[in-house]
Amino acid sequence: MTGAGDGAAGARRLFQPDRVLVDGAFQEGLAVETAGETITAVIPVGESPGPAPPGPPPETVALPGQALLPGTVNVHAHAFQSLLRGFGDDLPFLEWRDRSLYRWGATLDVEGIYTGSLFAFCEMLRAGITTVAEFFYLHGAGLEGDRAVRRAAGDAGIRLVLARTFYDGQAAPPSFRERLEDAAARCRDLMDECAGDARVQVVPAPHSVHAASPAMIQAAHALARERRVPLHIHVAEQPFEVEECRRQHGVTPLRFLDGLGVVDDSMLLVHGCHLDEGEKDLMAERGVRLAHCPGANLFLADGVADLPGFRRRGVLVGLGTDGGCVNSRLSLFDEMRLAAVLQKGVRQDATAVTASEALAMGTWEGGEALGLPVGRIAPGQPADFVALDLEDPSLAPVQNLRQNLIYSMMPQAITRVVVGGETVFHGGDTVRVPLAEVTARVRRLTRAW
Repeated sequence: MTGAGDGAAGARRLFQPDRVLVDGAFQEGLAVETAGETITAVIPVGESPGPAPPGPPPETVALPGQALLPGTVNVHAHAFQSLLRGFGDDLPFLEWRDRSLYRWGATLDVEGIYTGSLFAFCEMLRAGITTVAEFFYLHGAGLEGDRAVRRAAGDAGIRLVLARTFYDGQAAPPSFRERLEDAAARCRDLMDECAGDARVQVVPAPHSVHAASPAMIQAAHALARERRVPLHIHVAEQPFEVEECRRQHGVTPLRFLDGLGVVDDSMLLVHGCHLDEGEKDLMAERGVRLAHCPGANLFLADGVADLPGFRRRGVLVGLGTDGGCVNSRLSLFDEMRLAAVLQKGVRQDATAVTASEALAMGTWEGGEALGLPVGRIAPGQPADFVALDLEDPSLAPVQNLRQNLIYSMMPQAITRVVVGGETVFHGGDTVRVPLAEVTARVRRLTRAW
């Protein structure tokens, strides 16, 4: 299923673009040296990074007329949902859930999960996403479903955080749910299975207060603390979720979670559209991070998260696309633009979220939110890059490159995507698996829906 790449183990390369984004600013005259999957040096063109290691000199990858920036980091996604595009659009959340997600998601077998994941991951690479946190909850086949997601990520060439969901809410189809003992054991087994894979991390992810029991949530949290990895969980996405929690427990979802003892610096809170001021303070006090998904929140009429309020408190924020059928476009550049312009309009304040802040959230702050060293071009970081055509009209005039990158860039400006030193998108196509092959698989799978 995979094609030949250019990421041979230990290979040395010297990427030479016109500009490189380093620490939030584009600089000219720099080259980026890599060895295998890692950046070894960022140096002025023509300089040597130090004593040469044994073996041949690095291969030069000339990128004239191009800019190099870190790969974007997608901190929250549901890859299989890309198969469901158009099947529940323009519906209220609960109708969308029942008529699209529950109806068709429950029909997917292992190969269907693989196809949907490959479809989404290839689209993400095409859009410059090099790391994705996949929040996965189709458990009907046990670990085989998770392995299908991992296989799809490997075939596409994307870096994967597999957020394996703890899910026992009775409203969902049986294929979404697991018993507590199975969820914990399988997540632990998958963590052990992926421990030697540098491009895959497994983390526990109780779905939400309304779809995971207190025991499920606490077991997932205990595993996250034991393995020192983040805990992903949906919180306060929709008003119904907050109202339901108040009826059942007398408190809001985040306060209920606090009562369970799970609100701490392991938590990556997804959405957070309906949190009060005290809950935002609590997040800041405990070191809770936020996965902000502006496109999906608008598409599903969730609401608008108080992004400036979180950032003012020092809450670390990464950006996510969410699922392909609750957004319909899997691009962090789209999310960066929305994160900024949405807050400007809502607050009638042009400074509410700036291009610099949006760029940080889509790259290195997203990496920090996931607890991974990704999203920067610096020695020791993974060699994950996006190359842009500086001649593309959507980036002109280039003296405003950072702002135009966020506000005006069109997808065709992306010329190359590199993950772990390997080119995985180039010449308008994904390298390992051609896009035409992927879309043909999708048509065969969905033609009877």
